[in-house]
Amino acid sequence: MVAIKGRKNSNKNPPIFSHEFIIQNHGDIVSFVAMIFMIGLMVQATSSWAYTFIAIHHSLTSDTEDLAVPMKYTTGWKDGCAVFFYFLITIVMHAVFQEHIFDKVSKRLHLSKIKLSKFNECSQLILFYTLSLLWGIDIIIRENLLLNISSLWKEYPVPLAFSSKLFFIGQLAYWLHCYPELYFQRIKKEDIPPRVFQASIGLLFTFAAYIFNFQQVGILLLVLHYIGDTMLHGARIVHFVSKNENLTKMLFLVANSVYVFARIATFGIAILVFLYGLSQVESEFDYATGNFNVPAIRFSAFSIIVLFQAYLSYMFVKKQIKRARDNAVPVQAALKSKQKSKKKEGRKSAAFEDDDLPEVDQATKKKFRSRSSVKEK
Repeated sequence: MVAIKGRKNSNKNPPIFSHEFIIQNHGDIVSFVAMIFMIGLMVQATSSWAYTFIAIHHSLTSDTEDLAVPMKYTTGWKDGCAVFFYFLITIVMHAVFQEHIFDKVSKRLHLSKIKLSKFNECSQLILFYTLSLLWGIDIIIRENLLLNISSLWKEYPVPLAFSSKLFFIGQLAYWLHCYPELYFQRIKKEDIPPRVFQASIGLLFTFAAYIFNFQQVGILLLVLHYIGDTMLHGARIVHFVSKNENLTKMLFLVANSVYVFARIATFGIAILVFLYGLSQVESEFDYATGNFNVPAIRFSAFSIIVLFQAYLSYMFVKKQIKRARDNAVPVQAALKSKQKSKKKEGRKSAAFEDDDLPEVDQATKKKFRSRSSVKEK
């Protein structure tokens, strides 16, 4: 018994600094690193250093101004320090939700390895998309971006509110944390390229919108994108969990409709802002004031958005065609089996009808059938 217990403990406690040890305890390790910054904030000698990573910087409002006026921010190099700190926090939050919610739910569902990997991916994406949606919608309502959409180009470049700046820092931190999560979550080699592509696209678009001061239109486009993806991933989770096919079909129908609407709305907003609005207030390039409203940047941004929407639409149509073909195969097989069964039943019914007739009538009926079959040939 002692030897068996020793083996179990060796499996549960891998060697320190081994791959298995880091994967099992990455949440605690990263939280310890984040705690160093928090402790450094309390010590006078290191408080300024730690404050650079934890606080939000590059404020346009001085300390002597009225505190009732909301703080406004711009972009700067210290934002990279804040992104790194919240990158650590995102890894810790991911580990907490994975261990205490997603893993416990997946164990009750008894999913296969393939479905388990997709379930974990959809779950953490839905959590991120939902939080980003609520946050983005709150910013849109507070800054009145929809009802006063002309402010996207008339007031460009617009200084950032605290919530908007923190929103983009959180977005950058999340997409950055997706790279080490490939190692922490033991992602298979064949699943790594699409996840790296997804994280790289999210990081590139968010970073470009933040650096070139297109934050307001970026929030609108991100909210639209997240709405469509949230619905699709939600329908996939219901497909994994529920056995009700009608419910799954209805959810996929709604999700697909919202996804198509998000693509069309994104294309419309891009035309309105980059081709129509910003062209009316076009000015010279000025890095000091953050004015990047020049034709080269504007048309590049519009072209990238359109190409990405075209790519998403192509992949969406491709998946729908593949799904339709996959669903048509079992239907055709079922029809063929029904036709075969009908033929067999027809032969059996003819034989049963002959059994009911007298022997002389049975013989004449068989001769009649053989003659008719010869004529058909």
